[in-house]
Amino acid sequence: MLAEGRYATRCGAVRVGGSPVFVQIMQGKVKDPELLDKQMDAWSRDFKPHATGFLGSTSGVDDNGNFIAIARFESEEAARKNSDRPEQGEWWQSMASAFDGDVDFTDCTEVDAMLGGGSDSAGFVQVMQGRAVDPDKMRGTAEQMEQELQKARPDILGGLAAWHGDRKFTQVIYFTSEESARKGEQEMPDDPTASEWENMIDGEMTFIDLREPRFD
Repeated sequence: MLAEGRYATRCGAVRVGGSPVFVQIMQGKVKDPELLDKQMDAWSRDFKPHATGFLGSTSGVDDNGNFIAIARFESEEAARKNSDRPEQGEWWQSMASAFDGDVDFTDCTEVDAMLGGGSDSAGFVQVMQGRAVDPDKMRGTAEQMEQELQKARPDILGGLAAWHGDRKFTQVIYFTSEESARKGEQEMPDDPTASEWENMIDGEMTFIDLREPRFD
């Protein structure tokens, strides 16, 4: 089997001109999976219908108990209005108990989409986090890769990249299945453009594999 995360380094993200999307990323170590599921179900049932400017989210827990949620909103203002609702605060008080220690929140005002963005039909989602040597150059190279990637990797349904500042990014890639993702990487020939993109990563990367992704 391939090393975890290898195939994600071959996937770029292209800018979507004029798309007013704001992304908030939530990450933490899960202590109580049952409580986490209960609170996620409660939010979907009771709060999502009234969430201001909410566009959707992808979330899940990897094999090591690391939880991540990538929530998309129409704007930063809409996300703030949603967070400021009293009932949202009450929900979070219970949700926080599902985690071991602090939960990190990251706001991203710069968001790129690949192949139209994410897909709720994905059977496997991989999240890659790292720092770019040169974000502008990396994003430009990714745009050049999109057409080739679409032909070479039909198992990739789409993706997005959210930029945190200080050259950091979180990239989310949606696959038809984990099996097809690993098979696709094995069959994909060496590509100088992909190798160039990999060289644009500054330091180590972190990978979070969501084998049972949740979509809202």
